Amino acid sequence: MSRDPRLLADYFSRSLTSFTSSGEQFRVLCTLLPRNGNGAAQDEDDYIPKVLQPQQSVQDVIVLDSSFNPPTTAHAAMARSAAAAAASAAAASQHIHQTSRTRILLLLAVENADKAPRPASFPLRLCMMEGFGRELLASVRTDAPSTGLEAVDVGVTSRPFFHQKALAIAASGFYRGGTTSASPSWSPGPGPSRGGTEGESGCEMTFLAGYDTLVRIFNPRYYAGTGGMRAALDPFFRSARLRVTMRTDGEWGGREEQSMYLGRLGRSSSPSPSSVAGEADGADGGETDGIEEDWVRRVEMVDGIGGSVSSSRVRQAVEVQGDVDGLVDGEVRMWIEREGLYR
Repeated sequence: MSRDPRLLADYFSRSLTSFTSSGEQFRVLCTLLPRNGNGAAQDEDDYIPKVLQPQQSVQDVIVLDSSFNPPTTAHAAMARSAAAAAASAAAASQHIHQTSRTRILLLLAVENADKAPRPASFPLRLCMMEGFGRELLASVRTDAPSTGLEAVDVGVTSRPFFHQKALAIAASGFYRGGTTSASPSWSPGPGPSRGGTEGESGCEMTFLAGYDTLVRIFNPRYYAGTGGMRAALDPFFRSARLRVTMRTDGEWGGREEQSMYLGRLGRSSSPSPSSVAGEADGADGGETDGIEEDWVRRVEMVDGIGGSVSSSRVRQAVEVQGDVDGLVDGEVRMWIEREGLYR
């Protein structure tokens, strides 16, 4: 690692303080660009993070929203798979010949930033996210250079729910391109359809999530405000999609059960997840009333790639024996060892 860890940690600490005192709901703290043709970093003082807004409107923003405590190889697999899928969709729509318009956003929610998070502080998580993002960008560009991925952004938000995060990202104007100032007048409309006119209505966001998150998203108890679930999810699904990784580790049922749950969402006003999911989330008949078929069409279920890797498994492995081989990438491992995290 050529970057000075102390400077990086200090940068994120100061950036986080600035964000939490600003009243903003979303901010990109650094942008990671591909290495040059010689494999060298962007410049000699590359350890100093930079925020680089796209010059043109981004077509696809792949949002990996997590606690990143720590980032894992499963997180990386989800992001790589989504980038490859976006490239395939662009190629099918004859967009691949155009200038790259895809970015990955690593998003950390810090709504409780005034409290000391455990077991890793927010600044240290951001440091791990920065290193994770570098390795992710390099692996995507090496393994699948035609993905059209131009950068990885590390960002923070004060909003807890996906629909609120999507609105905050859109309202910031960051991915509209062309200026470093926010553009509050830009509201999230329907993302550019494949084959439509590029840039006619802003970018489309793809939120990566696990099956457990999908169940929560369609649970009305999380939408107590005026208008309920419809008021929250109608605008969300006009500008965003969900790419859901199935969890077949037993707690949420098998692959077939999870696929059937999504199918029932589109056909019935009161589907029930697997019995285990229903008990865990309080979802019983009637709690999913009002789900629109149009929303369900914006949800894609995919098989998991990273096996049973999770952040909690990494923390447990470090606590027991310190062996995280195959669970995290090199940069994340460096931060865990350097800071003595999770011991």
